[in-house]
Amino acid sequence: MTDVQGTVADGFEPVRDAFADNFARRGERGAAVVVHQGGRKVVDLWGGTRDVDGGTPWTPDTAQIVRSATKGVAAAVPLLLHQRGQVDLDAPVGTYWPEFKAAGKERVLVRHLLAHRAGVPVLDTPLTPEQARDGASGPRAVAAQAPAWEPGTDHGYHAQTYSWTVGELVRRVTGRDIGAWIADEIAAPLGLDLWLGLPEAEQHRAGRIGDVEPPAGTGTPGLRVRPKRAVSDAYRDPASLTRRAFAAIDPLPDENDPAYRAAVLPASAGVATAEALSRFYAALIGDVEDGGRRLFAPATLTLARSEESAGPDRVLIANTRFGLGYMLHGPASPLLAAGSFGHPGRGGSLAFADPESGISFGYVTNGMQKNVTADPRAQALVRAVARALAG
Repeated sequence: MTDVQGTVADGFEPVRDAFADNFARRGERGAAVVVHQGGRKVVDLWGGTRDVDGGTPWTPDTAQIVRSATKGVAAAVPLLLHQRGQVDLDAPVGTYWPEFKAAGKERVLVRHLLAHRAGVPVLDTPLTPEQARDGASGPRAVAAQAPAWEPGTDHGYHAQTYSWTVGELVRRVTGRDIGAWIADEIAAPLGLDLWLGLPEAEQHRAGRIGDVEPPAGTGTPGLRVRPKRAVSDAYRDPASLTRRAFAAIDPLPDENDPAYRAAVLPASAGVATAEALSRFYAALIGDVEDGGRRLFAPATLTLARSEESAGPDRVLIANTRFGLGYMLHGPASPLLAAGSFGHPGRGGSLAFADPESGISFGYVTNGMQKNVTADPRAQALVRAVARALAG
């Protein structure tokens, strides 16, 4: 039995039970979960090993690559720039980044980038891992890329290209890379152990991640996607948007390489603790204990979680829902309640907020299972939070 460490507030004992059960029945190796309610921490749990393939215990300050959960942190930047009057969400991207207008993308709006409607989830010529992280090749490639569909008319998950569309937009507007902006404007004021571009001095904080096979029979109840064969076929077909979107970096980078952890890739390379993710989302919806001030004004919060895209996703082959930069509660990515917004990371991690209940949630793991938007371990924890709230 894995020794689960940490604390839960009275009434949140179901979350501790579910977290322990993840180790006992769902193949967990090392993980942490933190929940805030009304800005106050009510769950703080960790267990297992810091490395998926090691024996050193996980500690409260262990951080992990959180893959696409990074997108939810990155999305806050253009929304905060809009809140400050520096970005018009209804302006063409070319207003700020003239080169992006090439190849039929003149009418792509800023909001299209955030809602996965820009039509550029793939690159005709994938980037090497070195090109992906050099800061120039990615924006240049996506600016030259012709869209796969008429921008603004449909949606499809921009799994990798989100790094260069949103990242370059922020750089053009602010003169800073998005990792530096997050460090200065979000992480430092809130005291977050969260990095987009992990500094050398913090590399020792990051555990090793790796693929693990989930035990049989641990699927997510109620998860509805298109027929399994259609999903599998899409991932196997080299010509499909699905396969090409996830292969925009080829070969796949070594996510345990310090050079990758140091890369500013807002689609995939954030490094964070569970505490940092939960506290970040708590600050999006309200003030946080120990002096953290609210980030989103009410109007910005409405933008983040108002539906922009819904229905069959051209890339994920499932019915997805997006606000501006955030996945919304739905069959493909169940969150806590109808008004919840956040973002999962492929293979495990999840972070979100639910303004109506005041809940924010952060879960990180080092064992990457075969899922994209609804990990069984994360979903077990979300259901436990719901039971705790129901009393």
